[in-house]
Amino acid sequence: MTADYPSEYNERWESVPPFQVHITTYRFGGTYYCSIDNVDPGAVISRSSGPTRTDAEQRAIARAKERLERTRDRFPEE
Repeated sequence: MTADYPSEYNERWESVPPFQVHITTYRFGGTYYCSIDNVDPGAVISRSSGPTRTDAEQRAIARAKERLERTRDRFPEE
């Protein structure tokens, strides 16, 4: 029996105004997985998977932007 391990692990920080997000991507088998969390307090905002790193990241970022936009609308700046 062989064990599969995640590979091509990558993480970066990006700005999705007005928030800073942490993007983690890795490949497991033939599928890429992406998770996005806000830097403080570190709660997961979105997750996605896809056949390529770009596809998985684009889906997760689009979902994160949508959710963060709703959050910003609920708590307007004073």
